[in-house]
Amino acid sequence: MHTQKRLKTVHKVLLGIVLSMLLLFGSAYLYVSDYYRADGATENRTLHADLHITDTKDALIVGADHATTALIFYPGGKVDHRAYEPLMLLIAQQGMLCIVPKMPFNLAVFDVDVADRFIPLYPEIESWYVGGHSLGGSMAASYAAKKSDGLEGVILLASYSTADLFYAGLRVLSIYGSKDSVLSKESYQKYGGNLPSNVTSLVLQGANHAGFGAYGPQKGDGIADISAQEQQAAAAQAIAEFCLVH
Repeated sequence: MHTQKRLKTVHKVLLGIVLSMLLLFGSAYLYVSDYYRADGATENRTLHADLHITDTKDALIVGADHATTALIFYPGGKVDHRAYEPLMLLIAQQGMLCIVPKMPFNLAVFDVDVADRFIPLYPEIESWYVGGHSLGGSMAASYAAKKSDGLEGVILLASYSTADLFYAGLRVLSIYGSKDSVLSKESYQKYGGNLPSNVTSLVLQGANHAGFGAYGPQKGDGIADISAQEQQAAAAQAIAEFCLVH
């Protein structure tokens, strides 16, 4: 009798564990399945016929002929990597190679060292930059803190670095929009000391958080006074000037 009671107790405990795991995995699946998809991001390709565009399951790669400067761009959290194609086209048009890796579950935190896969593939590149949008920028900065010897600098769009880059010897460009209501200004100020003293900072007037990509409105974001196309053009110009003129 006691043995049967113990077995029933064990079965109940095991059933509880199984149900808890199913609930956990189910919640995780729903979380990663709900992400911002690219919104008409490929429409501008016809305007950039002079660029080389490679769109694979692993990355979006946009390059200009004879480029010697490259940017590996980490997408924002839960954002389709292809959503940054319009921005990358504008940057590449200035004479750069741009690589946007596809992140596991659309979260750069799961593949911080992804740049290691691409840098060896392009021995002709003389200057490498890493950067990203929002969470992607923070993860790119974390990568740069570990691999600074092989990099020229870091590009942060609506982002900040939780890793210490102050003595890394890297050039840093930080851009965010004046209408951005997603970027934590408190965290931006808190971690500002992790950037070098000569950081180049730019506030795009009228720009918001989501406007750096083409994935539609983002929850909690401010309403922009300029179009996403205008925001991307301004950001691309600033990035190209920063990377190519130094």
